Amino acid sequence: MTSLDMTFVRSQFPAFAQDLTASHAFFENAGGSYPCAQVVDRLHRFYTERKVQPYGPYPAAQAGGAEMDEARARLAAMMGVAGPQVSFGPSTSANTYVLAQAVRQWLRGANAAIVVTNQDHEANSGVWRRLADEGIEVREWQIDPVTGSLDPAGLAALLADGRVKLVAFPHCSNVVAEINDVSAICEIARAAGARTVVDGVSYAPHGFPDFPGLGCDVYLFSAYKTYGPHQGIMVITEDFGAELPAQGHSFNAGSLYKRFTPAGPDHAQIAACAGMADYIDALHAHHFAPEADPAARNRAVHGLMRAQEVAAVAPLLDYLAARNDLRLLGPRRAEDRAPTVAVAFDRAAEPISEALGREGIACWAGDFYAVRPLEAMGVDLGRGVLRMSLAHYTSAEDVARLIAALDRVL
Repeated sequence: MTSLDMTFVRSQFPAFAQDLTASHAFFENAGGSYPCAQVVDRLHRFYTERKVQPYGPYPAAQAGGAEMDEARARLAAMMGVAGPQVSFGPSTSANTYVLAQAVRQWLRGANAAIVVTNQDHEANSGVWRRLADEGIEVREWQIDPVTGSLDPAGLAALLADGRVKLVAFPHCSNVVAEINDVSAICEIARAAGARTVVDGVSYAPHGFPDFPGLGCDVYLFSAYKTYGPHQGIMVITEDFGAELPAQGHSFNAGSLYKRFTPAGPDHAQIAACAGMADYIDALHAHHFAPEADPAARNRAVHGLMRAQEVAAVAPLLDYLAARNDLRLLGPRRAEDRAPTVAVAFDRAAEPISEALGREGIACWAGDFYAVRPLEAMGVDLGRGVLRMSLAHYTSAEDVARLIAALDRVL
């Protein structure tokens, strides 16, 4: 089986060659990944050569517009969808908020219900819960307070009366990290007549989605956590996008990717997002025989990333599970989770992250906007959790360095 060439991978990220960032082993990837060189180069080129209103009748404007179009087309092909299905926005939180406003209008007066979970980051929970103010019933699919898992049987019970029109849930939680079976959950919801919105922010860094394979109606993730600029990306099915009321300018309602973009997008960052596709293609070209289908290239690279992460995080999980002075949240098996590892202590976690910083380890502590799952699992929010998050570019040496530092600090 092909394995990830870590020397090649790390050569694609300028941060590993900079004194300030290279001085620490980086375990704050869930907060934001390093950008790949392809993104940095495109962003620099746009700001130096194309920073004008795009699509105008002159060369710089034409070049800028073409790069924006390229980003949408390349990412769409990579994820197996049509270009108009991909919308950009300032963040996933903002994209989810706009989507919720469309759903608010869609369900107004319909005697309908929606389902949310208490496993989510607040961005994919709070905006949906506020729809209760419009008379829409909000039902909560609750996690197991010990494991943090979502049981599909619990969802089926919530859907039984046929009134649920939408289910919002995470691909994986940013603190529990268990990888939910998106396709199975979407099949349950679809059989009950409900649409599905998946928060992929905490999973997409570990492999860009194969949207048709997941079977959801909406998938949201953040470019700045997937080696790109600070943009939110939303993928939506064409039929659901057409069914929801438009939230952008009225004269743009006929364009699917503009229907849910009420404010002007950041042109330079959209153009730079093509660099994420450049990076996936570079990984594929380095590791595999040529492949014409961008979605097939993405799936192959996804597998490479996951295999590297599973191998890298396993020693950390084993080390933490063997200690009796902390609580490891989420699955113990690396194969069952994203490599985002949160632990709770009988004391405040932030001083521990600060001590690790002095040991050359970059990570953080707090609630990470995951207040609901932490409360449900009995974690003291005043103490928070220590979170150590890996990406595919995290080396075995980085993990060994983290374990040694934890030993000294704890």
